Amino acid sequence: MLRNQRQIQTSINKVLDGLVFAISLWLAHGLRAVLHFEVFGGTAEIAPFKGAYVWISVLLLFVAPFVLDTQGFYSRSAWPSRAQTVWPLAKASVLITLLIITVMFAFRIQLTRSVILMFAVLSIALAWAKEEGSLRWQRRRLTRADLQKRIILLGSPEETQNMLGRIDDTNDTSYRVVLQFNIDRDPIERLLRLMHEHSANVVLINAGHTKFDKIEQVINACELEGVEVWLAADFFNTQIARTAVDDFHGVPLLVFHSAPAASLQGLAKQAIDFGGALAMLVLLSPVLLLCALAVKITSPGPILFRQKRSGINGRPFTMYKFRSMGTNAEQRKHELAAMNEMSGPVFKVANDPRITPIGRFLRRFSLDELPQLFNVLKGAMSLVGPRPLPVDETRRFEDLAHRRRLSVKPGLTCLWQISGRNEINEFSDWVRLDLEYIDNWSLWLDIKILFRTIPVVFIGTGAK
Repeated sequence: MLRNQRQIQTSINKVLDGLVFAISLWLAHGLRAVLHFEVFGGTAEIAPFKGAYVWISVLLLFVAPFVLDTQGFYSRSAWPSRAQTVWPLAKASVLITLLIITVMFAFRIQLTRSVILMFAVLSIALAWAKEEGSLRWQRRRLTRADLQKRIILLGSPEETQNMLGRIDDTNDTSYRVVLQFNIDRDPIERLLRLMHEHSANVVLINAGHTKFDKIEQVINACELEGVEVWLAADFFNTQIARTAVDDFHGVPLLVFHSAPAASLQGLAKQAIDFGGALAMLVLLSPVLLLCALAVKITSPGPILFRQKRSGINGRPFTMYKFRSMGTNAEQRKHELAAMNEMSGPVFKVANDPRITPIGRFLRRFSLDELPQLFNVLKGAMSLVGPRPLPVDETRRFEDLAHRRRLSVKPGLTCLWQISGRNEINEFSDWVRLDLEYIDNWSLWLDIKILFRTIPVVFIGTGAK
C-alpha cells in the first residue's frame, strides 16, 4: 500500500481508535453498575457517568491515538498478524491505564478502581475486534476486480520477476499484475498499446539507474495518458540505512537514514525527558543537596566536575557530575594508562586511586550522575541513550562505524548501563549494545531500560 493511502487509512483509524477507547470507559462504567461488584473490595455503589468520567473519556479521544502511535501501532504492515496487532495494543492500553491512574492521584479524582481495570481489558478487546473487522472488510472489498489496481511491471526480466515475488509475498489483493514489460527489448510504443489493451492504471518501474533515458520516456508517456507511475527507488544497495521519500522546498528527495527518524515517538521522548528530569530534580533535591555537602566537606575543590563530552553527531557540550576524584585527576590520567582495562579509545580502571572515599560511594550508587539531569533539561542529553564519551576519546575512534553511536542524543542510562557494564571490557561490545539500541529504538524500549535501571542503582552495581 502506498504511503498516501496508508496516511488516509491511518487518519481514519486514529479517529475510530479514540472513539473505541472512550466507549470502553463508558462500557466499563456500565458493566460495573450492572454487576455491582468491586474486585478490590469496598462498596458496590458507583457514581453516574458524568463529571470526571466524561472529561477523561473526551481526553481519551486524543490521547489514545497518540499513545498507540508511540507503540508503533500505525506503522505495522498493511496486513499485520494478530501478534503484530495485539502486542502494541496491549502495551498502549497499559500505558493509557497508568496515565489515567496518574491523573486520578495528581488531581485527587475519585474513580472506581474496578472501572479502570475493566477499561484496560475492554479497550484491548474492542480495539482488537475493530482491527479484525476492518481487515476482513478490506480483504473482501479488495477482491473485487473493479477496485483493484491493474499494474504493468516494467524492467528487465530479472527485475520484474523480483518485484512480482515481493508482491506475491505480501498477499495483497488490492493489486493485480496484468503484464510484465521488458524495457531492454520492447519499444515504448508497444507499452502504450498494452496499457490501452489491459486498461492499466499503474506502471511500476523497477529498472536500474543505467536506463534513466528510457524511464524518462515512459514517465512522459504515462503523464500524457493520466496513468500513475511508481518508480522503485532501489538503485543503491545500502546495508542498514532505511529509505524514505520526502520533499525539500518542492524538490522530491530520497532520504537514507540509519538512526531513528523524526516521529511522534520522538516528540514523546523529548516530553518525557523534560518532564522526567524536572520531576526527578524536584523529588531528589534533598539527595542532591546531601551529595553536594558531602563532596564539599570531605574533599577540597569544586563540587561539580565539568567535562567536554561528545553530544549528538559529536557536537561538544559540557557535562556535569558530582566530583568523585581529586582535583588533579586529569593530570594523573597518563600515569594510569598502563592500567586501562577497556580496549579501544575508552579509559577505564577498576579501583582507580584517584577516586575519593565519598566519590567511591557516589559512583557505586550512580549518585555522581545526578547533575546530568540539568543536561537533560537543557536538551543536550536524554534520559535514555548511549553514554557520552569525552571529546578526545571520540576523536580516537578507529572504526568509523562506531561514530553511529553519536547519531542520537547521549543519555543518563542505556543498554550498556544495565547489561553488567563492569564486566564489559571490549569497546566493540559497548558499541554493539549502543547500536542495538539505536536500530531497535522505541518509546517502549526506553521505558523498559528506565525501569531496569532502578534495581541496578539500588543494588549498587554502578561504576567502580
